[in-house]
Amino acid sequence: MPNRTAFAIGAEEIEPGTRRTIDLPVSVLSDHTPVNMSVHVVHGRRAGPVIFVSAGIHGDEVIGVEIIRRLLRTPSLKSLRGTLIAIPIVNAFGFISRSRYLPDRRDLNRVFPGGKTGPLASRLAHLFVEEIVAKSDLGIDLHSAAIHRTNYPQIRISPDSPEMEALATVFGAPIVIESPLREGSLRQAAKDAGRDVLLYEAGEGLRFDEVSVRAGLAGILRVMNHLDMIPAKGVSRAKAEPQFCKSSKWLRAPIGGLLRVFRADGDLVRKGDILAAVSDPFGEQEETVTAPFSGIVIGRAVMPVVNEGDAVFHLGRVRSFAKAGDAVDDLNSQLEDDPMFYEDEII
Repeated sequence: MPNRTAFAIGAEEIEPGTRRTIDLPVSVLSDHTPVNMSVHVVHGRRAGPVIFVSAGIHGDEVIGVEIIRRLLRTPSLKSLRGTLIAIPIVNAFGFISRSRYLPDRRDLNRVFPGGKTGPLASRLAHLFVEEIVAKSDLGIDLHSAAIHRTNYPQIRISPDSPEMEALATVFGAPIVIESPLREGSLRQAAKDAGRDVLLYEAGEGLRFDEVSVRAGLAGILRVMNHLDMIPAKGVSRAKAEPQFCKSSKWLRAPIGGLLRVFRADGDLVRKGDILAAVSDPFGEQEETVTAPFSGIVIGRAVMPVVNEGDAVFHLGRVRSFAKAGDAVDDLNSQLEDDPMFYEDEII
């Protein structure tokens, strides 16, 4: 078997059968502190695909950081075919300040592919596209809901893409949503460069969620096994196929006040079911939020104080109640025999 060549990233080269963390310079803060985008490369001895797994494009989305931490500790990487590029924190600026945004208040996922001489966000996006996307065959990008909202574990793919639909099924998250590409997003820039990206959404900003972490890690390992990058040992199999949602709708608070939620993320609801009630602080006025169609709760607000018009429930349309229920039950069964984190492990 011919030897693989070294994997080049930045000014460094990683030899086959080795792994290293590389710091790619991004900028220098006002106090002269350098800021890098740190990338961990696992370069297998044997040939195979090159995939990247990224998190922290939004600095407050910490669940993806934990997923990648666990991924990099997976024993099966010792026999990796191909190359894994892991970027646990893309937006170091936002991560340090616990903010979704960059210091210039730009959303990094709206400025791809960026430019070499543009604003800070544009330069970071350009670096990611040139050093990560262009050198990969496939990407898996990890996200969470914005602060004060949570998402049920789900994969988002481009419409009318049989290849990505197949990979989403392999990933095994209970929900797959067909989501159009957004101009300026990593998915759009990757598509323009001829690369596909699976987008995983789960949990809440600035919060850990063990269910979301385990579902994300299991999905990544399934995809890597499907691509023949790692052996099947230690890779769990999804017992039920995910439920595909071709459309969804955000339900909004009918009045301002205190939100009392009666349904959780992942719950199946039928048209007309009451999902929540909003009451004014004096208890003189109350209105309910009801399901306008039968579906599954794929996201919801967790902040009990709402203004009129605030998004409170994200409801996805499902093709089959029975199949959707199987997908949810399968996710729960994957977790019931595993120990949960102790608090000191999380903090």
